[in-house]
Amino acid sequence: MSLADSKRVAPRFARSTLASGGNVYDKYGTRNPVARRLVAGFMSDFDELVEHSGAREAHEVGCGEGELSVRIARRGIRVRGSDAFPQVLQEARRRATAAGVEIEFEATPVEALERDSHAAELVVCCEVLEHLEDPKRGLDVLAGLARPWLIASVPREPLWRALNLARLSYVGALGNTPGHVSHWSRGSFTRFLAERFEVVAVRSPLPWTMALCRLQSPPS
Repeated sequence: MSLADSKRVAPRFARSTLASGGNVYDKYGTRNPVARRLVAGFMSDFDELVEHSGAREAHEVGCGEGELSVRIARRGIRVRGSDAFPQVLQEARRRATAAGVEIEFEATPVEALERDSHAAELVVCCEVLEHLEDPKRGLDVLAGLARPWLIASVPREPLWRALNLARLSYVGALGNTPGHVSHWSRGSFTRFLAERFEVVAVRSPLPWTMALCRLQSPPS
């Protein structure tokens, strides 16, 4: 089983094989029964937080292959998605078409997103922040986009690396998945988000941390 999700949102990663974007491992399409159960837990918590937001429109930042964007759109929510890599968006468009939903995708890295043109009632940023060289800057961008809701998730450390080591993956990197440059426990991620947001709810689908946040104050 592999849990190595590597959704990319900026072009400055050390590993050249990440240059085309997308997932190192297709956790959404896996047939491994254990991995499928873990992903089902992630999706269940995600659906709950989307429902709690009551949003009618959403923007998935770092959408990768668009799996979450499609899932949101199936709820009748108007969705757009952005990612730094045009190649991966080809797959996102294919999945949206196959699902019979309309989603606007554009190739734009996190740092280039602008509040005037990319803001949404709900911003989704899952499995993204751990890949950014400057996650604080990324959080600032998300705070400029959220009107007022944000759902964000990251791998839960040190559990994530322990699971990788248990399956003898990335041993030389002490279990760190390629492209992960920042690491958070549940508590430290909650505190990180609280720098710009009110953290409304936190979920811990194994092995991730996921939070629903509300902007602390309207953007200037």
